[in-house]
Amino acid sequence: MFEPGHLHLANLPGLPGQAEFSIDLYYDVRQDPEQGSVMHFRMTGEVNGSTFEEEFEMRRDVAFNFASVATRIAAKHGLNPRLGPVVRDHKEYDLMFEDIREKLHAHSGEPVDLDAMLKRDF
Repeated sequence: MFEPGHLHLANLPGLPGQAEFSIDLYYDVRQDPEQGSVMHFRMTGEVNGSTFEEEFEMRRDVAFNFASVATRIAAKHGLNPRLGPVVRDHKEYDLMFEDIREKLHAHSGEPVDLDAMLKRDF
């Protein structure tokens, strides 16, 4: 379920071979003295009965890669990555992507520092 600044993700209970999970991904823009606007994420949830909470920030130019980072964090806490990305519903992903774009005042075609992105310098 999406609302601006928050995405709640959960699986359907009882699906064979799938971990039970309930994850909330909160996000907001913060100002970093060196990098300017950054997107701050707080991810909380439960995977197979084990709770977790992690925070991370992504530079403005790579903040749209949030699903990849969220999937790695979920995998670290027990969600099998072979099941695909944690944000599976394309409609919710699109809504969150557009909300992030709006919050960062970003536009298509803006440059991305690929070297920094490959170094995982979020």
